[in-house]
Amino acid sequence: MKKQGKTSGIIKYKHLYMVFFLLLAAFSCKESQKIIIEGKLEKPEKGYIFINRIDINTPVPVDSVKIKRNGSFRLRINATLPEFYQVGKTGKGFITILAEPGEKISINFRSEFLSRDYTVKGSPGTQKLMVLDSALAVTQRKIDSLNAEYNKAYGKPGFESIEKEINDAYLKLLKDQRMFNISFILKNLNSFASIKALYQRFDDQTYVLYDPRDIQFLKIVSDTLNYHYPKSKQARALKANFEQEKEKLMMSQIEELAKKAPERKLDPELKDINGKRVALSSLRGKYVLLAFWSAASSDCIAENLELKTLYNKYKSKGFEIYQINLDLNEDTWKKAVQFDELPWISVREDDPTNPVNAMIYNVRILPANYLYSPDGEIIASNLHGKQLQLKLQQIFGY
Repeated sequence: MKKQGKTSGIIKYKHLYMVFFLLLAAFSCKESQKIIIEGKLEKPEKGYIFINRIDINTPVPVDSVKIKRNGSFRLRINATLPEFYQVGKTGKGFITILAEPGEKISINFRSEFLSRDYTVKGSPGTQKLMVLDSALAVTQRKIDSLNAEYNKAYGKPGFESIEKEINDAYLKLLKDQRMFNISFILKNLNSFASIKALYQRFDDQTYVLYDPRDIQFLKIVSDTLNYHYPKSKQARALKANFEQEKEKLMMSQIEELAKKAPERKLDPELKDINGKRVALSSLRGKYVLLAFWSAASSDCIAENLELKTLYNKYKSKGFEIYQINLDLNEDTWKKAVQFDELPWISVREDDPTNPVNAMIYNVRILPANYLYSPDGEIIASNLHGKQLQLKLQQIFGY
């Protein structure tokens, strides 16, 4: 019996230990979802320190605290994800920090205007932002020096040779800063600081990542952050921006090809299943969806079924589909058109092994499409599913 009592006591102690452990874990979890920001103004003055969360591009007030007599302040906020915040004082400016849950951050403002001179400890993300700011500031000062040198030499003897030297130096500065940001991004893919590296500017008109090919870094950062932080608004906004920029790039490439290509190549004139040639330009006066597809693609087959509904709804209102098939086998294409009873204009590349039209329109994945206005201008591209439905509702009013 005594033995049993001793065992029972041990069980009670184990139970109490587990309760204590669970309470400690719960407390630790809550603490890990806090961000504590302690700071001091070396030139203290009355007022409040505020903190705003940057919700995409909009500052959202989170909290404010009164500055103590000695210039110190302490902020404590809830957080579940890394976020950008503004910490500042009304009329005295602010700084931007990148804070993560569980961090205890120390900020020391040494100047009356807060952003001029400050230090931050306990926030690796903010340190990365400061590295980016510092590198760009150095480049901008060098650019300002070159501008001053240019203005000084302008109109004087030997200006042409000096002008070339200055232009070469300027282009080198842009290139070096771009390579710095690219290197930073590749080393910090998991950090939200890489977002800042993507969008830094030399001035209002010039991005640091100025080359159209730099869209690849936008995609890399977007994919990485959305994988690690799928609930983050910042990550989702980055993905949306990538899609927009990809769309712009595709449209600009089409425009460039349009300028260089012979006129006839910009107007597909291909054979339908009856062997009759139909030109895209013959459909002027209608809204035309120029679509590329293959019967071997399940996505294309599924989209065709959706298109039939939209086509039947808007055909009488001036909507047409001009669909170019890319199947290597002509019979495969014809059977698919007949089996699915596709009611629109269905044509096929003259030589699918050399799909001239698909190349002109820079088709990389199927299905792909371009929406033409009645005037023959491309007004949208790659609208699928709900997006296409909404666009047509917007055009036709229902």
